[in-house]
Amino acid sequence: MKKRAYTILALCLCLFLTGNGMAGEGATKDECVAKVKEAASLVNELGAETAYTKINDPKGPFVWKDTYVFALTADTASITAHPFKPGLIGKNLIGIKDVNGKMFFAEFVQVAQSDKGAGWVSYMWPKPGVKKPSPKISYIYKVPGKNIAMGAGIYE
Repeated sequence: MKKRAYTILALCLCLFLTGNGMAGEGATKDECVAKVKEAASLVNELGAETAYTKINDPKGPFVWKDTYVFALTADTASITAHPFKPGLIGKNLIGIKDVNGKMFFAEFVQVAQSDKGAGWVSYMWPKPGVKKPSPKISYIYKVPGKNIAMGAGIYE
């Protein structure tokens, strides 16, 4: 009888942790906007290189829940910081298409260069540690007075 009770308790605990419990809480749009603006402020306060070091840290303040901040040039879409794909740093991605043929980095540049300098872009991108792309929407924000755009997104 005790063995059955432990089995039921273990099953309930597993269901809690993989269901709507603590595990798996996703980032929100509001958090993305706040983190992107925080990263932009860091560029203006401490300089781009210091900000990039913090953004590139996969255990740093710009990686949370199931997302992260990334940085790119606001005119050419060259990646300047990415915590999970450091191989992208220094690469111009303006011509990159997602699995649906959308040139989303070009759209990042359009948003950054717009009068507002900020907005949301939807596209397909793999989650950290996964190869298959998932639907994602990212907030792009041009750092005032700089040729730098910050982005962070949520997987839909």
